[in-house]
Amino acid sequence: QVQLVESGGGLVQPGGSLRLSCATPGISFSIYNMGWYRQAPGKQRELVASITRRDSTNYIDSVKGRFTISRDNAKKTISLQMHSLKPDDTAVYYCNTYPGRLDSWGQGTQVIVSS
Repeated sequence: QVQLVESGGGLVQPGGSLRLSCATPGISFSIYNMGWYRQAPGKQRELVASITRRDSTNYIDSVKGRFTISRDNAKKTISLQMHSLKPDDTAVYYCNTYPGRLDSWGQGTQVIVSS
């Protein structure tokens, strides 16, 4: 059963914007805190942003002021609105529960920020 489906990535120039979406058909979405994670080439997967069941949000320092995480409990989705993108944001982006993760990750969605 597919549990996590990411979409919305693409190729953008530095300073550009993207909106990522994550559908969660296989879980009881409203029960979980959720997060966006990313993995750049040659790097470990890292948490980028999190959102609790009560809509409290947190971000790593490098994306504060540029990224916004949100959730829609009715649609069982989370989103990541990204502005002022930098080359260092280039990565495959994944969603999952937070802080513990489901065993099965989705395929992710690739973000490339390049001139």
